[in-house]
Amino acid sequence: MPNNVQTLARAPKMLPLVLALAAAAIGASRASAEPQVADFKLANGLEVVVLPDHRAPIVTHMIWYKVGAADETPGKSGLAHYLEHLMFKGTVKNPGNTFSQAVAAIGGEENAFTSSDYTGFFQRVPRDHLKEMMAFEADRMTNLVVTDAVARPELQVVLEELNMRVANNPGAQLDEQMDAALYLNHPYHRPVIGWRHEVEKLNYQDALDFYRRFYTPNNAIVVVAGDVTPDEVKADAEATYGKVAPRVQIGPRLRPTEPIQEAPRTVTLADPRVEQPYVNRYYLAPSSTTAKPGEAEALEVLANVLGDDSNSRLYKTLVLDKGIALNAGAVYSDTALDYGKFSVYAAPKPGVSLHTVEAGIDAVLADVIAHGITADELDRAKTGLIADAVYAQDNQETLARWYGAGLATGETVDQIRTWPDRVRAVTAAQVQAAARQWLDIRRSVTGYLVKSLKSEESRS
Repeated sequence: MPNNVQTLARAPKMLPLVLALAAAAIGASRASAEPQVADFKLANGLEVVVLPDHRAPIVTHMIWYKVGAADETPGKSGLAHYLEHLMFKGTVKNPGNTFSQAVAAIGGEENAFTSSDYTGFFQRVPRDHLKEMMAFEADRMTNLVVTDAVARPELQVVLEELNMRVANNPGAQLDEQMDAALYLNHPYHRPVIGWRHEVEKLNYQDALDFYRRFYTPNNAIVVVAGDVTPDEVKADAEATYGKVAPRVQIGPRLRPTEPIQEAPRTVTLADPRVEQPYVNRYYLAPSSTTAKPGEAEALEVLANVLGDDSNSRLYKTLVLDKGIALNAGAVYSDTALDYGKFSVYAAPKPGVSLHTVEAGIDAVLADVIAHGITADELDRAKTGLIADAVYAQDNQETLARWYGAGLATGETVDQIRTWPDRVRAVTAAQVQAAARQWLDIRRSVTGYLVKSLKSEESRS
């Protein structure tokens, strides 16, 4: 299955945005089980969101900076991710790995991640240590110490990660090439981890300049999920983060926009290491932030109907009925500040060509565009999406990630909270209209991953 994940570095694979907090949409009878979300801002501009969960004396503390790979200076790709690594190198007050050692000493967990639109850091610790975690994060928000002696070795760590994630992964290489072809003008066309020839030239001064430009309380969101009350979190946040003065004024995140795309593109990557060929197609689509009312939710339902599981259109048609594919599916990636991405993919059975499988995909899409989806498909998709959202309440990290990612890409707490209501309101006509509007081959890139017969000497 193609890899559409843009979150890198210390983060585990991020769950799809569909795992939303949704008890409010399930009915009034479940209202008592809903987390009572609190949202407030400190005087220095830091936004704080609290998601109480009193089932265990644990808290998940996350800080999200509204800056990612798409905000990098052209020619310095990978800088946001590089800085994420350097954030673990200590401050004057807490040198070296003091922070990490403190988390480990109390049996906690920590992690970090970088995407095109945001960079985040989090800890999962006993509730009594929340204020301590806030103090550590507030310290490294403005007091990070980075020298050439520290930054140069860490750059080698980043380059080795690039080797592991991309150079040794043909599927990841294809994804990079497809993104570069899909976004003709927007900075989403560069990989989050960066182009190797540019990453190799990054230095500590690049990182410090980026840090001083974007790491400030008025460009950050703190999300706390767990055994806390809003009043407790507010008091702790004011005593720690509240003491940090804004470093700079942050303006609107204005980026180049895409021109009208008039021609479909294709990318083929051949590599002797490929074990399973597949075809993957990206369509340029709106994100949750930029979509018209109801449009993102219709695309979410469309992706579920086309390719969520073994009951989906693509799987039933290509795998079960025609027997030409081993797997097939669809994904709508909507968590972004500017553009989203709608993907369809399939892996052929041995002896079946990629073009045969691609023709099968096209036939399924054409049928949905021409005739829409059935009432049963609509109901099943909406029920499944909302059920997944309810299950997501059992995971503090999932909830915190969902709110943080949404807020960091331009949504509001109310928009996040009411997502299930909007899914429930989607009609079959809206789904068909979304398919007609956005499954336009002119705004697409089709990628073919194939096995080559011999290695290429030029490839490392």
